[in-house]
Amino acid sequence: MLVLVVALQSCNQGPTLQTYYVDNELKPGFTQLDIPTSFLNIEKTNLTEEQKEAYESVDKLNMLAFVLDETNKDQYDLELAKVKTILKNPKYDELMRGGNTTDGKFIIKFIGEEDNIDELILFGSANEKGFALVRILGDNMSANKIMTLSTVLQDGEMLDSQISQFSDFFK
Repeated sequence: MLVLVVALQSCNQGPTLQTYYVDNELKPGFTQLDIPTSFLNIEKTNLTEEQKEAYESVDKLNMLAFVLDETNKDQYDLELAKVKTILKNPKYDELMRGGNTTDGKFIIKFIGEEDNIDELILFGSANEKGFALVRILGDNMSANKIMTLSTVLQDGEMLDSQISQFSDFFK
């Protein structure tokens, strides 16, 4: 009995981003999108070798946003606090943060090692718009190489207008 209790407690380490996504993806106020990298309109022949390695290490992107309006400010505050609490978990290492209180703030965290990232998390919030979470999932991702892809994504055309709405959220 003791082994069973210990096993169950070790499995339940509090809320995770995955459970947060699943719990909220269909709720009012949220917008959700899962994108396999094959749906991004990136011409592989124009990529540098480092960008190709980064692109091939990414499996998919999960995006979840809470869109703020005049009717859901209290819910926004509650959901924002939940996400911040999840991201305080020591399993998420911080890579970078920036922004300001006027335009909005962002933070980039990851799970794994800098040269072998399992999950890269982009979290941005803007007091006038809401917040967005982007989980980049893959194998053997490198923080430096993934960052080189950001310029390709900004310059390239994306197939889905919803993806563009997510990228506009962070501008």
